[in-house]
Amino acid sequence: MINRHDILRTAVLWEGLDEPLQVVLRQAEMRVTELCLDPADGPIDKQLHERFDPRHYRLDVRQAPLMQIVFSHDPLNDRWLAMLLFHHLINDATSLYVVLHEMQALLLGEDASLGRSVPYRNYVAQARLGVSEAQHEAFFREMLGDIDEPTLPFGLQDVQAGGGDIEEASVILPAELNLRLRAQARHAGVSAASLMHLAWARVLGSVSAREQVVFGTVLLGRMQAGEGADRALGMFINTLPLRVDIGARPATVPTARWACLSTPCRCASISARQRWSRD
Repeated sequence: MINRHDILRTAVLWEGLDEPLQVVLRQAEMRVTELCLDPADGPIDKQLHERFDPRHYRLDVRQAPLMQIVFSHDPLNDRWLAMLLFHHLINDATSLYVVLHEMQALLLGEDASLGRSVPYRNYVAQARLGVSEAQHEAFFREMLGDIDEPTLPFGLQDVQAGGGDIEEASVILPAELNLRLRAQARHAGVSAASLMHLAWARVLGSVSAREQVVFGTVLLGRMQAGEGADRALGMFINTLPLRVDIGARPATVPTARWACLSTPCRCASISARQRWSRD
């Protein structure tokens, strides 16, 4: 499978270069590591998750493939446990599905059914050559040019730290509220996701005491990536800034997300976008 997909033979190099480059190697070998874990230290699956928690474990992006397997024997349950680790640079949710599908086909000897792979370099070329930097700059300066400070909930700036204090909470929306949200979205001619972005913007505005808020939103790029993108491996997502003016008419606010979706500038880099705001 590594030989089939160029993204799995890709490393990121920057030492001695003017800018970081993605380099595709002719060959790359998957690293498979067996660990000897003691059940006395806790359940084996829990030990694996704790050791390779992405909040503190890092893959070396200079070494291809940016994917590896670690495994250990679980004697108490008489089983072997394995974890597939991969860097987000080479994978997204759809790619993971493709990886698992192809792995199963290869194990069953059905590799002839997979067809030809789709090179990730096609998408890279589209992203780099499709829109000039001047067009990127004009679009994002218009959106962010008068923003002179970040949106900081409760004034907190260092929100990453070590990641050890992160707590998660989730709430399942009642079915009735879910139906009302979708009905309202249809009435406004937008998606339910756009209403969620608007709601989050109002929350940020309240906790940061700002009328204009800017936050990141993740956009999918496979629909614009050309033929065969649905079976290609690689990261086809990008994080774009979304600006919402809280005082604007509610009906017009969700369209800001679609401005990002419809523009070719959806492939602009984060560092460049930061330069084009006043901050």
